[in-house]
Amino acid sequence: MIKKLLLAIALLLPVSAFAQKFGVVNADEVMQSLPAFTEMKTKLEAASKTYEDEFGKLQAEFEKKYTELQGMDDKTPAAIKDRRVQELQELDQKIQQFRQTAQQDLQRQQEQLMAPIQAKMTEAIKAVGQEGGFTFVFPADPGLVLYQGADVVDLTATVKA
Repeated sequence: MIKKLLLAIALLLPVSAFAQKFGVVNADEVMQSLPAFTEMKTKLEAASKTYEDEFGKLQAEFEKKYTELQGMDDKTPAAIKDRRVQELQELDQKIQQFRQTAQQDLQRQQEQLMAPIQAKMTEAIKAVGQEGGFTFVFPADPGLVLYQGADVVDLTATVKA
């Protein structure tokens, strides 16, 4: 991000003699104001809840088998204990695989749902920038902005509209 900022500054220095309009937009604020973003969050929360429920079932099964193993006394043959330990290890691997698959699926779903939202937001920013005759529209990220003059226009509300 710093490289992008420095590149933007380097590009602006030679043309600073010309009158230009600069704008900033808070992309996160715009995105969170979109109904599609709220819908996306709801879908992801529902998918996450489904995975959490299934994970809870697997965890309960593991705990039950572990408790059974702990309850075996010294009279239980070693072969049975070994089989139960192996079952626990397999179930643990199954749980770890499930957790990884769930995380990957949720990430994939988020990327798929987010793509049209980001495209819509980008088009809105471009439209506002062109309509207002802005030379550049930068993200309004307080962590990146070293200085912002009074002539820079905050376009967040316009882009939301």
